[in-house]
Amino acid sequence: MIPRQDLALDNYRAVADAIATLFFPHAEVVLHDLRTQKIDYIANNISKRCVGDDAALEDMLGEDVGERNIGPYEKLNWDGQKIRSVSTVLRDAQGAPVAVLCINLNISMFEAAKAALDLFLSSSKLIPQPDALFRDDWQERINTFLHNWLRQRQLGLNLLTREHKRELVLALHAEGAFKGKSAANYVANVLNMGRATVYKHLKELKEESV
Repeated sequence: MIPRQDLALDNYRAVADAIATLFFPHAEVVLHDLRTQKIDYIANNISKRCVGDDAALEDMLGEDVGERNIGPYEKLNWDGQKIRSVSTVLRDAQGAPVAVLCINLNISMFEAAKAALDLFLSSSKLIPQPDALFRDDWQERINTFLHNWLRQRQLGLNLLTREHKRELVLALHAEGAFKGKSAANYVANVLNMGRATVYKHLKELKEESV
């Protein structure tokens, strides 16, 4: 028989529902009533426990309990999947512990995704860039210079001002970037500016050097 719920814990049940809804379907939130030592509420039950089961948290009932948040810690679910949990001791207006709210997050899916990403992004099978393919790759050289330039100035490509773009075009010219066929078109596309503007900057540079 499910015990009658104490209205004093009703706000905590609402919090449990909110957390479980936000992280659905991966999080379970369990509210333990320390006064009855029973499970009072379960939101998104993934542990197959039941309301009214023993909480077995007698050690949490004393007023000398100093910890408020316990964890995160890991445990194993009934289906063998790994759970990461954190428990919060809830107190009444007098500071006495009355309940424990446990958030249980199933991290098995995240671990599987991490393993897949680690395998996909592993550099162990990469070979150096083949000289035959990259010796004349002006696009690769432009890309390398461009992002080194941005990194040195702590700038983002999508935040460049008109003056930044002009400065960058001139810096690329000094590196010989525009010797490649269609390089001006490529730079214009990358910098999100008109090809005519690129040529304008280059023309101004030529006039200044005369």
